[in-house]
Amino acid sequence: MNARQPAPISLEPLAERRLRALVEQGLPLVPRPWQALAEQCGLPEETVMACMRRWQAEGLVKRLGLVVRHRPLGITANAMVVWDVPDADVADLGRRLAAEPAVTLCYRRPRRLPDWPYNLFCMIHGTRRERVLATLDEIVERLALQAIPHRVLFSLKAYRQHGGRYTAEERP
Repeated sequence: MNARQPAPISLEPLAERRLRALVEQGLPLVPRPWQALAEQCGLPEETVMACMRRWQAEGLVKRLGLVVRHRPLGITANAMVVWDVPDADVADLGRRLAAEPAVTLCYRRPRRLPDWPYNLFCMIHGTRRERVLATLDEIVERLALQAIPHRVLFSLKAYRQHGGRYTAEERP
């Protein structure tokens, strides 16, 4: 899909809801996913693509991404590292952590004082806890983060992962 100017398009509400529900389930893993969605909705492929461009322009769709189910791949040592970073330094440190190859996710969240002082979160995945902790130690050393308070929280359970949902739990 390209970033052309969205063509004016108006779908019947039912057709648009059906297309949205299909997109929320994930794109079909076929050479022409837009065509496959179009066939399921009874629409022309260009109409589906125009609708996706409109949704992008409206901010309904910000990006398309991949959800990796890492546990079946043997990646079971998953650590959320939470940092208590001075507010003035969060953006800079977040960019530096996000640039680390071992960091798969990095984002800011508000503190929840007095019990939760952490405002920067990053994920490090691995096959063994010891290796994840060693990787974290290397990052702390390389970025000189020894003075930044942090905690390592390993996942105990994997929950079903999926992207954002805008439609009810109906199935097309």
